[in-house]
Amino acid sequence: MNSIQRLVKPALFIVCLGMAAMWVYAFGFASKESVNRIGDTAWQQYAESRCAVAKKERIALADMRKVNEVGPEALRERATIVDKATDTLERAIDDISAQPIADEKGRAIVPLWLADYSTYIADRRSYADDLRAGINEPFAETKVEGIPISEKISTFAADNLMKSCGAPIDLSV
Repeated sequence: MNSIQRLVKPALFIVCLGMAAMWVYAFGFASKESVNRIGDTAWQQYAESRCAVAKKERIALADMRKVNEVGPEALRERATIVDKATDTLERAIDDISAQPIADEKGRAIVPLWLADYSTYIADRRSYADDLRAGINEPFAETKVEGIPISEKISTFAADNLMKSCGAPIDLSV
């Protein structure tokens, strides 16, 4: 064996040992708590119930007509529906914003989630304006560090057991 081979085997053993230690730590000792998880379950339950109402309101607005049945005012009508659906979100987020948050972590991170939701709502309003102007492009939302803002919103909602508070997919193609 030459000197390089004598160094490679111990180096590989050390690397493998380090990787094994990392996985033992990850599965056995690392915190399983989500960074988004807050401790105020009453706030979470209120938000979930309020978002569930908004979701039902959006479902009631669904327009199931075929495109060829709508006529020349289709984009304007779609813009009106998008605005009404966005109104349901905005009312829910306003109501949720007014609820006090009992834990310190929640007071720190919930405003960030609410700010993301405000941006998402503004994106929806802009989309409706485009439809009214005759621009029929797919819905485009803000990205934060390359991640669609709806993904951030929905991840926070899921981590806090508020499934109905995830970003709606009603404008997805």
